[in-house]
Amino acid sequence: MRFTVNRDVFNEAVSFAVKLLPQRPTQPLLSGALIEASDDELTISSFDYEVSARTSVTAQVSEPGRALVSGRLLGEIAQRLPHADVELSLLENRVQVRCGSASFSLPAMPVEEYPQIPRIDTVSGEVPADVFAEAVGQVSLAASKDDVTPVITGVQFEVDENSLTLTATDRYRVATRGIDWENRAGEESLTALVPSKIVTEVGKTFSGDGQVQLAIVKDGERELVAFSGGRKTVTSLLIKGNYPPVGRLFPESVDNYAVVSTADLIEAVGRVGLVLEREAALRFSFAEGTVTLEAAGTESAQAVETVDAHLVGDEMVVSLKPQFLLDGLRSTHSEFARIAFTRTDNPGKPGPVLITSQRSKDEADEESFRYLLQPNLLLR
Repeated sequence: MRFTVNRDVFNEAVSFAVKLLPQRPTQPLLSGALIEASDDELTISSFDYEVSARTSVTAQVSEPGRALVSGRLLGEIAQRLPHADVELSLLENRVQVRCGSASFSLPAMPVEEYPQIPRIDTVSGEVPADVFAEAVGQVSLAASKDDVTPVITGVQFEVDENSLTLTATDRYRVATRGIDWENRAGEESLTALVPSKIVTEVGKTFSGDGQVQLAIVKDGERELVAFSGGRKTVTSLLIKGNYPPVGRLFPESVDNYAVVSTADLIEAVGRVGLVLEREAALRFSFAEGTVTLEAAGTESAQAVETVDAHLVGDEMVVSLKPQFLLDGLRSTHSEFARIAFTRTDNPGKPGPVLITSQRSKDEADEESFRYLLQPNLLLR
C-alpha cells in the first residue's frame, strides 16, 4: 500500500475516524484505525463492535492495500504534521508516514483479524444538517450521565411520516425538539434510543454537511442506527429497553407564565449563583414587572437581584437549580424565554417549570423546543 494525500484532508479524516474510539478497548485491535487505499480513494475507519466511524477522501494511490495502526497515535501525528503532502506506505509490518521533513514508523496490527465494519445500504430519511445539529445541542444535554439506568443515558428518536422528535431526560428535566423529516423509506413510525455521546458527536461533526441521512435498522439480528453526511458515516448499536413515557409530562396548555429577557436572566443567575454551594438551588419570586432571584450560601453569604419580567396569571415562587435552568434558557436560542408554571394536586408544591422560546414579549414561538424542569422543594 502506498498513497499521497493532502495534509489537511488527511488530518480531518483521521480525526473523524478516531474520535469515537473507546478509551479502554476490550481488545488491542479495537484501538486501531483501519486504512484502506484503492482507486484514488482513501478510507479510514474505526470499530469497537458498538460504534463505527468511516470516511473517504480523495488520494493519489500508487499501490492499493490495507493497514491497521493505533488510532490515537495516528490521530496525534496527523494533527502535528508539517504543512506538506502526506505519503503513507506499508512495508512488511510497519506503516511509514512521511510529511515534509517529518517521518514516522508505526507498527502494523494484523488487519486480517479486524472485525467486519457494519455497512448500511438503506436510508430511513434525512434532515437538514444545521437544523439537526441545533436540535441535538438543545436536547442531548438533558440525557442522564448515570450509567446505573442505561435507558435514560440515550436520546430517544421518534419518527413519524414527516417529523423527527428528539427527547432526553435525567429524571430532573426533560428536553424535546421536533424537526421536519423527509421520509425516504415510507415508514409511518420508527423509534431508536441512541447513546447521547454518539448523538452529540454526530451533531457537531455533520453540522456543515447539508443533509444528514438516518437509517434505523431493526432486523432481529441487529438493532442499530447509521448517520451519513458527505462522505462520512457513523453507526451505533441502539440502547435496549423501554424509554419512559416522558412526553405525557408536558401540559397541553399553561395559563400562568412569565416572559423574560433570556440574556438578562442568564447573567443574573450567573451573578447571584456565585454565593451558592454546589448543588444548591436559587429562589425565584415572580411578580408583575419583575422576577427576584435570591441565594443564601456558605458563611452567611447572600445575594439578591431583580430582572424585568412580564407575568401572566398568579404570582409564583419556585426554587430551581441554576445549571439546569441555564441549560434550558440557553437552549431556547431566542431573545425572550417563556417560563410557565404547571399545577399539582398539592397547592403548596409547585409543578414542573416549562421553558420555551418566545419571539417577543407578547408573541409565543411555535414551541418546537420544550424544556421541562422539576423545581426543588422550597426551604423557606
